[in-house]
Amino acid sequence: MKAFGFLSFGHYGDVAGSVTRTAGDMLHQSIELAEGADEIGVNGAYVRVHHWARQAASPMPLLSAMAARTRRIEVGTGVIDMRYENPFQFAEEAAALDWIADGRIALGVSRGSPETALRGYETFGFHDAEDPERGGVLAREKFDLFLEVIDGARVAPGDPRMVGAGRYLAIEPQSPTLRDHIWWGAGSRATAEETGRKGLNLMSSTLLTEATGQPFHELQREQIDLFRAAYRDAGHTGSPRVSVSRSVFPLVSDQDRAYFGLRSEENHDQIGVIDGLRSTFGKTYAAEPDVLISQLQQDEAVMAADTLMLTIPNQLGPEYNLHVLQAFAEHVAPALGWKPNTEGPVQGDPV
Repeated sequence: MKAFGFLSFGHYGDVAGSVTRTAGDMLHQSIELAEGADEIGVNGAYVRVHHWARQAASPMPLLSAMAARTRRIEVGTGVIDMRYENPFQFAEEAAALDWIADGRIALGVSRGSPETALRGYETFGFHDAEDPERGGVLAREKFDLFLEVIDGARVAPGDPRMVGAGRYLAIEPQSPTLRDHIWWGAGSRATAEETGRKGLNLMSSTLLTEATGQPFHELQREQIDLFRAAYRDAGHTGSPRVSVSRSVFPLVSDQDRAYFGLRSEENHDQIGVIDGLRSTFGKTYAAEPDVLISQLQQDEAVMAADTLMLTIPNQLGPEYNLHVLQAFAEHVAPALGWKPNTEGPVQGDPV
């Protein structure tokens, strides 16, 4: 692990105990949290994207505001549901964001997670006749087109009266660094290998759609190794980034123990069913800092990735979440190999 960031699900609701009652609260608090995290030295500020729910849904305005109000921190998503996106509009917005942020972005994209709406992407106007139940084919076809157009493909026939006969046009703006900042959110080993073959970065999911009896961190480490091998075997020569997500809470105050002390007794993975697939979910880490250091050093996936995303309880507000990030930065992260954002952009490992 070289870097860590926070991953916010962007929950909001008028419920007891929440200081994030409205969508406006969530958006303004997310920006405030990114600003505070930037000053602490945290490397990344990432948001989940969920439609049809009281959660963060339209990331580009939020990430643009985060980028404009910070200096060093990377802003990104984990993940954008490609079933809902127009590839051309998404390409324009992503390129603009890359320019605004001076390259400080990490856009995680995927087929998306289960949602409250029944095939909600169809209501957005996107349909997939081949795979109507899961939308996987639709997401991948649209993502491949997105990659083509951010690479400069000329796909729109130009008006000959304006650009000359026979000319085709590319989307604008174009950002030469954008492709380096695209991640695919993979929930299986096969998807991780495909991500490597495409030369993208890997955002390993908070769950794996496999349940072999192995601990989650071992399954995820195998996924990372397969990704890097596929990247290398495809002839790519860069240093791809890899991130994993964990719920980690250093218990350094009575308030921490009141909120998360019982979680320290739930020291095990969970097995469940997602989209009909038996899946493995990672455990929550909540302990005194010295115990956390030992536990995370034994987490093979955390130590193999360059970036750890800490899932945060955003409805507890920026002040408490900055306390969690500060405690992790001060008491835990240095022992894991962390370098603060003052030391420059995060680099992946050469394959």
